[in-house]
Amino acid sequence: MPLHSLRLLRRRFNQAAEIARPLAAQWEVRYLPDALVRRKPTATQAGKGAGARRRNVAGAFHVPASRASQVAGRRILLVDDVMTTGATLEGCARALKAAGAVRLDVAVVARVKDAAGPTI
Repeated sequence: MPLHSLRLLRRRFNQAAEIARPLAAQWEVRYLPDALVRRKPTATQAGKGAGARRRNVAGAFHVPASRASQVAGRRILLVDDVMTTGATLEGCARALKAAGAVRLDVAVVARVKDAAGPTI
């Protein structure tokens, strides 16, 4: 799950990437932390309902042209630390599918039940 570069600079690490790295090593698959990027900073999703969360991340993710060959025709595993409504994962999935990914799977560490939106 990509962070915008400004948020990454502030946090100093991406927890989803730190979860994905050992998984990739264990399963002996490529770890591609830069195949999907967050091209615009977005407000925090906290306190937003499902619709507002989708609008917040709309168009935020894309696959850079320099990484398109790593995505096209491939099965991709998206890793996230926490999923609430799935809006962020949905935004990432749209960008990966647009870049030609043939299958997307998702792994999350925690699933938060959010009364403000539907579950997926």
